[in-house]
Amino acid sequence: MNIIEESFQEKQKKDNTKTIKIVILSIIVIIVLAIIGISIAMVYIDKSKLRVYVDGKINDEVKDLLVIQDDGTINVPIKEIAPYLGYKSYNGDYLDKSEDRSKCYVESDNEVANFTLNSNKIYKLNTKSKSNTGDNYEYCYTEEPVKAMNGVLYTTQEGLEKAFNSVFNYDKNTNRIQIYTMPYLISIYQKSVLDYGYSKIDDDFNNQKAILDGMVIVRKDSSSSYGVINCDTGEILIEPKYDDIDYLQDTGNFLVTSNKKVGILSSTGELKVQLLYDSLELMDSDSGLYLAKRDGNYGVIDINGNIKIFIEYDQIGIDITKFTNNNIRNKYILVDNLIPVKKDGLWGFFDKTGKQLIDFKYDSFGYIASGSRDAMNLLVVPDYNILVAEVNKKYALVNSSGEEVVPAILDDAYMTVSSGVTYYYMTYNDQRYNIEQYLDDRGGAISGNSNSSSNNTSNESQNSANGENAENIENTESTDNQEDTQNSET
Repeated sequence: MNIIEESFQEKQKKDNTKTIKIVILSIIVIIVLAIIGISIAMVYIDKSKLRVYVDGKINDEVKDLLVIQDDGTINVPIKEIAPYLGYKSYNGDYLDKSEDRSKCYVESDNEVANFTLNSNKIYKLNTKSKSNTGDNYEYCYTEEPVKAMNGVLYTTQEGLEKAFNSVFNYDKNTNRIQIYTMPYLISIYQKSVLDYGYSKIDDDFNNQKAILDGMVIVRKDSSSSYGVINCDTGEILIEPKYDDIDYLQDTGNFLVTSNKKVGILSSTGELKVQLLYDSLELMDSDSGLYLAKRDGNYGVIDINGNIKIFIEYDQIGIDITKFTNNNIRNKYILVDNLIPVKKDGLWGFFDKTGKQLIDFKYDSFGYIASGSRDAMNLLVVPDYNILVAEVNKKYALVNSSGEEVVPAILDDAYMTVSSGVTYYYMTYNDQRYNIEQYLDDRGGAISGNSNSSSNNTSNESQNSANGENAENIENTESTDNQEDTQNSET
């Protein structure tokens, strides 16, 4: 082999080695780029994957419970999510205990929230109200009603926020859901409150709800001066100079007390009602009415301080704790319109506009069962908006317009429950009649012989009216007679 051939072979070997190195290097580069690409893709996929956080921590169990609709609406199973937010859950209604799966309620240490299928109204009851009005419900609305999916009741994220006193944020760009409970938010903002120069966040449960709307009720110092500030900025919304402040979540307003007088301020500090009253209490958020007390007398005002019922009466509203099976939500406004008012030992009715419908003539409202063990106390016949009123140990049926469908001639008016079905009965002359059938036979809402102008009605005409209504009842076949007839036919 000559020198030229050896040189050529050496050069060829070097070229082959160089080519192999280039190929290997290229493969390595390709592999590295592939790894980088895969890593970027995995990061992108991971970032686009839905993440659910509860109080700052990832919670895949809660994520698996959520149902996201095509329009972005998120449905939440009410009972199933409750334990993750610090609540217990049950079938039925809080007051009317049952296993009715078309209803459910959730319960914390301080509050109960009731849900009903196809309803967008959530009733809430503070079980530890400092104002001793725990028998009166608050309520709120959601845009979408409660729905059932596979036998499970669902609400939307809006319902979750309102019922569970939580904040629900869904960022579609990052595909992240953040759920914050009220206790967690309080723990987070407590340090900020101290930094702003206040001693603490007020520890009353109702007042703490203000944090859900971006506000906190704070104490200035040990002198117990209360004010309201913005959670995030510390901006003063209501100066810390009041003896007490109560937050009204339904309206977003505040009851403020100074020198033992109470008024109403808005969240911006606007004076809505002057500090003139011994106490104020929200009666109904829809109508914007407040129970006002001054010098031992009671009346009703609206949110602008206008007097709807003069502050000169002994009592407004009744004790509804005796009618738990009747599931009464509001002790101040009965059958959606009637405000019971007491004067000199007798009761009359006003409507929500402040118009007096019935003079002071009733001894009490509702029937208290004492005879039959099957009979239950009765205040209202709900589907007909009929109220039971008592005069001289006789009972009348009154509709929401203040008219007596049946005057005070009944011996009893009570309810029973059989196989989960509620029945309403009245007795007259030892005969029992089904109230709902009686009302249906007469069009459901008989005008009756109204006693709203009873001051101008003579005893003779009243007796005539009573006789006419008694005849109407007697012309209705009694429940007992119907049962006898059915048994005979059988």
